Formats: sequence, structure tokens, C-alpha cells
Amino acid sequence: MAMKNTHKTAAQAASVVVLMGALAWASVPFYSWFCKVTGFGGTTGVAAAGSDEILDQTITIRFDGNVAGGMSWEFKPVVREMEIRIGETGLAFYEATNPTDRVIAGTAAYNVAPYEAGGFFTKIDCFCFTEQVLQPGETVMMPVSFYVDPEIVTDRDAKYVHHITLSYTFYETELPEDVANLSTTPAANVN
Repeated sequence: MAMKNTHKTAAQAASVVVLMGALAWASVPFYSWFCKVTGFGGTTGVAAAGSDEILDQTITIRFDGNVAGGMSWEFKPVVREMEIRIGETGLAFYEATNPTDRVIAGTAAYNVAPYEAGGFFTKIDCFCFTEQVLQPGETVMMPVSFYVDPEIVTDRDAKYVHHITLSYTFYETELPEDVANLSTTPAANVN
């Protein structure tokens, strides 16, 4: 009887571990989807074009750039702050440098603070939409075009926001297969 209980307990424990792993795996895409739909957690909106309405009211946009631990790039905003009219399309640049002697790929994670503004900060185009690859010693300017949705002025909580901070953190990622093959292929010997 004791042996049967031991097997039953082990099976239950294994089931709990599998269930917890499945929930952890599913939670990341679900949370990402939830944030994109609601703007929760400072997740921004995305649009194909700028706003049709531009207000006389202005808002200050602050820019922040970071790299994750282990990422060798140097990354910073070119301008730390700009003032734009609500609904007006803004264009900002970030500078990234690969100071190493190897090709490095990176992906940018982003958020907006305060969180109430997340659903109203809308990106039209952004370097963060795709993976970036920098060659050894390369420096690039990375643009982001955006606007603040005019509906921010009528939102119960967001209407009190006068400053929005757009923050990016670059993480190193695996090189795309075509780039990885080029960087590991030895040069042909020429006699």
C-alpha cells in the first residue's frame, strides 16, 4: 500500500510540474497580447499613418535607451526630450554602436511611462519592429516615428499626463541564419 501511495504522489507531483510549465509557457504570449490590446504596462499602439487630428495642446516626450546585461552595444537617444503637439507626428533617432570585433544582432524591448499613456502613444514606424544587426565597429541611427493620440485629453486618467517617457532596452539575439553563415564562412584563399 505504501508503494502505491508513493507512485501516486510522484505522479501528482510530476503533473503539477508539467501544469506549471505549461502555464508559464502560455503566460508570456497571453500577457504580450493583453498589453498590446489594452496598452497595459506601457505597451504602445501601432498605426500605418499619422493622426488625422492635431491639437494645439502640447506634450513633452522623453527618450531613454539602455542595453541589457551581456549586450555589448552602446545605445542612446540622440535627443533626450522633445515637445510636440498632441496628434502631431514626431520623429526621433537613437544611436547604436557595436564597439566589438564581431557581428551582433539585437532586438529592442520598449515601454512607455506613465502606464496611463501607453495606449495613447502610437508608433508609425520603429527600429524595434525588426531585429537589428550591426557589423564590428558599425554605428547606425535608428528612427522611430510616432504620435500621441488626441483621445488622451479626454481619458479619465491619461488627461493629466504632461510628460511621456519612451524607453528601449536592447537585448542580444542569435544572428539571423544568413548573417551567421557569412560571419562563420572562412575567406577564400587567393594565391
